[in-house]
Amino acid sequence: MSQSHQQPALSKCPGCDEPPAAGDLFCGACGYDLSAVPARPGDRPTMAITVPPASSGSEAVRWPAAAETDSSDVPAPVHRPSDLPGTDSGGRPLAEQEQQREQAQEPSAAAGRGAPVGPGPELVGGPEPSAVPVRHDDRAEPGGAEHSGDFALAAPDPRTAEHAAAAAAPAAGGKVCVACRSGRVDPDGYCENCGHAQPRERDHMEQELGSVAAVSDRGLRHHRNEDSFAVSSTALPDGSPAVVAIVCDGVSSASRPDEASAAAANAANESLLASLPRGTHPQQAMHEAIVAASEAVNALAQEPAGAMEHDAHRHQNAPACTLVGAVMAGELLIVGWVGDSRVYWVPEDRSRPTARLTEDDSWAAQMVAAGLMNEAEAYADERAHAITGWLGADAYELEPHTAAFKPDRPGLVVVCTDGLWNYAESAEEMAAAVPADAQEHPLRGAQVLVGHALDGGGHDNVTVALLPFAVRPQGAGSACETV
Repeated sequence: MSQSHQQPALSKCPGCDEPPAAGDLFCGACGYDLSAVPARPGDRPTMAITVPPASSGSEAVRWPAAAETDSSDVPAPVHRPSDLPGTDSGGRPLAEQEQQREQAQEPSAAAGRGAPVGPGPELVGGPEPSAVPVRHDDRAEPGGAEHSGDFALAAPDPRTAEHAAAAAAPAAGGKVCVACRSGRVDPDGYCENCGHAQPRERDHMEQELGSVAAVSDRGLRHHRNEDSFAVSSTALPDGSPAVVAIVCDGVSSASRPDEASAAAANAANESLLASLPRGTHPQQAMHEAIVAASEAVNALAQEPAGAMEHDAHRHQNAPACTLVGAVMAGELLIVGWVGDSRVYWVPEDRSRPTARLTEDDSWAAQMVAAGLMNEAEAYADERAHAITGWLGADAYELEPHTAAFKPDRPGLVVVCTDGLWNYAESAEEMAAAVPADAQEHPLRGAQVLVGHALDGGGHDNVTVALLPFAVRPQGAGSACETV
């Protein structure tokens, strides 16, 4: 049951000082609620900065008379807190506070510094002195532990060197957020302080190994990078070098495509590094590497279903990916692939013809091979990039493609996913995108090609590996010759 309280008569509105009409519950001038006028709280600031209104009680403010200025504009003397009787908000006498400050400032006074001035009066009379007084803003020596000129903080001051060093150093066993520079990153990749999602390690990867280099980027539209690569080098039994580049593209419609591409790239690379030094023919070694990669991806499908229950958004079909690789061994260039990732040949002499060394396992390629469409029509169809070959437990049949070439002139081998060749599909377009100095600086060339895809829209993950192929010209002939 609500109750109505009788409003005491007020001579003027507490909000605007206008006299209210009789019986009004709200001020007609400013709308102040006249039904409940709270009592004025006691004014007990740490440092008085305004003149409180005069009162008739025992706590009247005592203002000493200040000397007036003359025509020479000499300022009147300033009164310190010790000139007035009273206490601070902690209950300590102002005179005692002033004496302690003067004692603390003796070293600075000897150096020519004046005593700080505390403006304003305090109320006369107050509570008994407390054991823990409130600090005054007593600007003493900067850097002093007791008189720093700042109020005590509840948290570490971020301006201090200790706090800055702690924020810059990663927490034990964790990483520091790239956004706020102080929060710890949780296992899910988010900052525990500001919630910012952190870039994953695979969002952008670069590697340069001697004369081979590779770059992979998440692109502009995907939430993660599902591509992977491996570059390495080894020696053949005769001591000559062999260079390897493997590029894999995860199938987005499958579960864990990022894991599938990583497993395939690592397995193929390890297989080649094991078989080439034994003297296995590079083309046979490439075939075995693709089989090993397929087995590694198939093994991912054997993971118990419960292991994926934490991610309800993942597809539950078998992990899958495509693979393309190149091996330079002796005078041979070996390529192998399953899927729609490609290898291009770009001669050092750009006046010579370029070539695409792989054929896609895709719907468009099948239409062209069957003579049902030309290449322009097939790749303009929305079904063009539907792959017909991949690595994975649900693949119809594993059919590794391998080919051996013997280039008769120096050039550049471009191994890439469709995230790049979608923006440079023909061999001529790819050659135009490759920078002129890519043969001497393969990492820079790979970076430029990834940038070309991103500038084109970056709709997919982008991965490219460049392998400079150096041979002495042996006369006229085609850019590459199948063995």
